[in-house]
Amino acid sequence: MDNVNTDDFFATVATKSDSGALRGDYTHADANYVVAQNWDAYTPEQHELWRKLYQRQAKLIPGRACDVFIESLKALDVSQGIPRFDRTTEALYKATGWQLVAVPGLVPDHTFFDHLANRRFPVTVWLREPHEFDYIVEPDVFHDFFGHVPLLFNPIFANHLQEYGKGGLKALKLDGLASLARLYWYTIEFGLIQSPEGLRIYGAGILSSGGEVEYCLTNPQPRRIPFELERVMRTLYKIDSYQETYFVIKDFEQLFSDTAPDFTPLYERLKTQEVLAAHTLLLGEINLPPA
Repeated sequence: MDNVNTDDFFATVATKSDSGALRGDYTHADANYVVAQNWDAYTPEQHELWRKLYQRQAKLIPGRACDVFIESLKALDVSQGIPRFDRTTEALYKATGWQLVAVPGLVPDHTFFDHLANRRFPVTVWLREPHEFDYIVEPDVFHDFFGHVPLLFNPIFANHLQEYGKGGLKALKLDGLASLARLYWYTIEFGLIQSPEGLRIYGAGILSSGGEVEYCLTNPQPRRIPFELERVMRTLYKIDSYQETYFVIKDFEQLFSDTAPDFTPLYERLKTQEVLAAHTLLLGEINLPPA
């Protein structure tokens, strides 16, 4: 697939596979697209593939991922095979009131937002094939669990994600989905955060990637711009290449507070503004140096 600029993440993640059908078995999903994880059905080969994926990322993230991600991942202790969602949910619910729900694959926008708004994080049950070790089009269980779940143990980030879900339900009624998708993409999936030691990663799309972990921090080519809500929501992004721009938050408190206001007037204002290409650097903007 050629490099694509898109302004609708939730349409993008509904991309179909080469066969023309969404991956995953939807025949046993309930009205909320929830299924049983059926952990016993995973094969030894799938657990081995998980271990290889985990080992690769575990070597890459020290000194690159934010501390809370590394600490939470270590506490989860899921290096030896595909984790059981119910066991993680027990610990997660005690920590931040969230639970994991197994889904067969991609789910409709309203369903996705409703899960988040009710502190339920949907995790895909299928695992990529060995030939997809380095790249998949749709998120699998490794991306969803390894990339997203550790940060749900952070109360501030967990609260932000719930509010994002509530905002998504509202955006569906306000024609704001494209703008809101850009916020998700540049924060939850591909966000960077300042730390006393320098730039660190918190975005799940980077943390579960074999190559972008290093690229996003050290390559001189991409922009690294301090987070500003309206700027982020105007900016297109890449879906099948490394990002041309990363937005950097000061801390999770900033992410929560800056995205807390009612977006209704913002959506109206964005309709009158130019959409920005992924590589844009506006006059007067800071482009942070690579690590």
